[in-house]
Amino acid sequence: MATEAQGAEGGGLVFHPMDQFIVKPLFGGTDVGMFTITNATLWMFLAVLAVIALMVLGTSRRAIVPSRTQSIGELAYGFVYKMVEDVAGKDALSFFPYIMTLFMFIVFANFLGLIPMSFTTTSHFAVTVVLALLVFFTVTIVGFVKNGSKFLGLFWVASAPLALRPVLAIIEVISYFVRPVSHSIRLAGNLMAGHAVIKVFAGFAAIAVVSPISVVAITAMYGLEILVSFIQAYVFTILTCVYLKDALHPSH
Repeated sequence: MATEAQGAEGGGLVFHPMDQFIVKPLFGGTDVGMFTITNATLWMFLAVLAVIALMVLGTSRRAIVPSRTQSIGELAYGFVYKMVEDVAGKDALSFFPYIMTLFMFIVFANFLGLIPMSFTTTSHFAVTVVLALLVFFTVTIVGFVKNGSKFLGLFWVASAPLALRPVLAIIEVISYFVRPVSHSIRLAGNLMAGHAVIKVFAGFAAIAVVSPISVVAITAMYGLEILVSFIQAYVFTILTCVYLKDALHPSH
């Protein structure tokens, strides 16, 4: 930190906020291949373990008077179940296990990324794009399997004036294929931005003049990031429910 302060006083930026997002091999070396175990691999694995610990081990000894772990698990279950039912309808409840798994993984990946010296896997587009594409292909396949060619009615706004329908159809098609892009960028972008700002304030905390201000700013940003971590998981999940509703009921 002293080096960072000296660099800042000399006019050069020594600390780099984006370094925290570099994917590195866990067992030495610099090359990252398809099967290389990296810091991203480790923290995704820990997120999966955390979900299993809460939803499987934490609720294995269910009781009428629930423990804290069981209460959290039941609250999460009820929260997502109600979301799926309210947004996508009762027809979508068969997809509840998938949506629940998606929500819990993103929540834990986001929260684990707030631990000092950890790695935020959901700040990487490689992770969020895969999650978004899985939702996109699932919704598209379900739409055609359930509705056949009627699924294309999603792109035809029958309530609009006839002259505008072709134009609106083009807009609907473009917006449909942009979904995985916006779905993934929203999650990764918000987490990356928040963590980068915290890192910037942490760098300035080494300078005695601005240290108290930086500490207050870090505390405020950290509290905000806790809220953002949950909200972004919620937004990703509720958009999944909205897209699933379109697949199950494509008519406008």
